[in-house]
Amino acid sequence: MTGPNTFFNTPDSSQSGINSSAGFIWLLLVVVMTIPMSTACAATETEDDRIFMAGAATLDITSPLGTPVVGGWQPAPAVHVNDPLNVRVLALYDGETTLVFAVCDLLGIPQELGAKTRELIKEQSDLPASHVVITGTHTHSAGTPFSYDGDSRSYRPDGELNSYQLFVAKRIADAVQIAINNLEPAQIGWGSGSEPSQVFNRRWFVDAEEIRRNPFGGVDKVRMNPPTASPELIEPAGPTDPEIAFISVQSKDGRPISLLANYSLHYVGGIPGATISADYFGVFADRIQELLGADRQKPPFVGILTNGTSGDINNNNYAVSRESSERYERMHEVADLVAGEVHRAYQNIDYQDWVKLDARYEEIALQRRETTDDMIAYAHEILEKPEDVEQWHNREAVYANRVLNLAETPETWTIPLQAFRIGDMGIAAIPAEVFVEIGLEIKEKSPFSRSFTLSLANGYEGYLPTVEHHELGGYETWAGTNRLEIEAAPKIVDVLLDFLGQMYHATE
Repeated sequence: MTGPNTFFNTPDSSQSGINSSAGFIWLLLVVVMTIPMSTACAATETEDDRIFMAGAATLDITSPLGTPVVGGWQPAPAVHVNDPLNVRVLALYDGETTLVFAVCDLLGIPQELGAKTRELIKEQSDLPASHVVITGTHTHSAGTPFSYDGDSRSYRPDGELNSYQLFVAKRIADAVQIAINNLEPAQIGWGSGSEPSQVFNRRWFVDAEEIRRNPFGGVDKVRMNPPTASPELIEPAGPTDPEIAFISVQSKDGRPISLLANYSLHYVGGIPGATISADYFGVFADRIQELLGADRQKPPFVGILTNGTSGDINNNNYAVSRESSERYERMHEVADLVAGEVHRAYQNIDYQDWVKLDARYEEIALQRRETTDDMIAYAHEILEKPEDVEQWHNREAVYANRVLNLAETPETWTIPLQAFRIGDMGIAAIPAEVFVEIGLEIKEKSPFSRSFTLSLANGYEGYLPTVEHHELGGYETWAGTNRLEIEAAPKIVDVLLDFLGQMYHATE
């Protein structure tokens, strides 16, 4: 380990530390803490010599009016901003290793945007890809972070990033550097609560064949978002995960620095289609700050809510009729409930002065979702069909285009997988909208006492259903909505569990 005015590093270059741009801050901290660097890196290091620090930051990434608001079937240019979009960053440092969470109020982070962002982070903070996770919250009311051609997202865009993508990349990189600049001696703890009232599996077995039709001329076994309180409903096709896992960091004297939570619930909505909003994720950040009495701090407290494994979960109970809500009402209701439950569980945290940090990262090759000759032929047939001919499915033309688009991409895709260790907590990161069953499996099989999964992390590759759900069909499994091979989920889970096992068995 080098001196306080230079980048902190271990013999393994994958273990990252702190950038030299914060050297003066570090020098002051070293003086205040009176920790000799030579002792901290000596083989005879004691617990009293261990350093643990945390820092956080928030920057605005609101898209300009006129940017297409992605999330619906027909994105419309934004005409209003209800509440800003932000990137919220938490940085942790254990004396050798730095881990960074960068959570953005965006539908997702496409790989091309993530690659540019990591390039900027490397230039500014010298952090490797393995130690920075960049995620989207999946608000459906943000300007699109994707390369946009007017009516759809591009799977593998060519050419330069657009102006908004470049803006977002720079703001994320800047927020990461500010969080590192804000690092201070800290203590860390974690806990969990449960809020089952807002999570429902949105995939249902239903009787009526006509509401199980798919856009490829067939009939599925399940239906996403079926008619509410319909006599055709049989039962949900899967479970839910009501847990709200969270990490809390405080200064040595107990001042809240940041709280990062994870909840397996899709966006909530209730927001006009051409309006910018961070949805309930943004409201949670404000509400938890208020509940913790962390207003007007310097540096500011940063509340963060990440999207868990919510690919088949929303907050609509289709078994019963639901009263209508005012605009923006539902996102406040959900955020208040989630923040309130976190605040309740927060009272029981046991803080630690030091925990081991570690990370694993690998870009693995997977086959893209197969587009057969029959699918391609049917897509052409649909697109050539006269407008006055009755439709089999109201989205058949949309998916005809998606199938043809998907068929033009490489047959093998490379996707990033990542895992963090924070003491006895394991965190997995997957670049997709992950089904809740996958998150529950990782929690069950993880060697750590507590684990959770970040969806929409470091990329956006559509939905990730289980193999069993592929057999049931439904929106999330359709080619174009789902982009990865049918066997992708077990392959991804195997890699992530191996990462978690490696870190669990690593010596301190």
